[in-house]
Amino acid sequence: MNRLFGAKSTAPKPTLNSAIANVDTHIESLDVKLAKINAELTTYQAKLAKMRDGPGKTALKQKALKILQRRKMYEGQREQMQQQSWNMEQAGMMQDNLKNVMTTVDAMKTTNKSLKQQYGKINIDKIERMQDEMQDLMDVGNDIQDSISRSYDVPEDVDEAELDAELEALGEEAELDGLAAESATGTPSFMMDEVNPPTFIDEPPESGKVKEAAG
Repeated sequence: MNRLFGAKSTAPKPTLNSAIANVDTHIESLDVKLAKINAELTTYQAKLAKMRDGPGKTALKQKALKILQRRKMYEGQREQMQQQSWNMEQAGMMQDNLKNVMTTVDAMKTTNKSLKQQYGKINIDKIERMQDEMQDLMDVGNDIQDSISRSYDVPEDVDEAELDAELEALGEEAELDGLAAESATGTPSFMMDEVNPPTFIDEPPESGKVKEAAG
């Protein structure tokens, strides 16, 4: 039955990379052939340059022309192989780019799903209410600080004229106290401190010793 209808091939399908490698191998074999042909043509050119015109030179020239035609054929094949390899490399790059794009899209889908799940648990109204409560608490704290730091002794509105008058009155009162002290002791107020002994002397000097020192 397999001979009549054919058997299903179990061989692995060629990949793009394997096809590129196969073409590159053919290009390398063509390069070897072209190098050999170039060496033969160089030899023929050297011989033809030394030979005189005649049947022998004509026959050798015909061989060289056939080799030159074969080189043209190999060069054409090589150009075709290079173009095929380049086309497959471009297809491979497009395939890689497409894989990268699909990977990026899948990652974005997964991230989008995760973000929806995370943000879906957040109630923006609760956050707004919490912010309002925090602001109210801050206002209450500021009010408490203002109340605690309030001064009880100094009035808020102080009249500078009243302060000047009070200061002047204190000066006049001090002058009156000085005059009263003078009338009671008979000593001017500016000499009151000189009558008393210095503060650094423990005991006052005896009157007799002061007179002897004076005599």
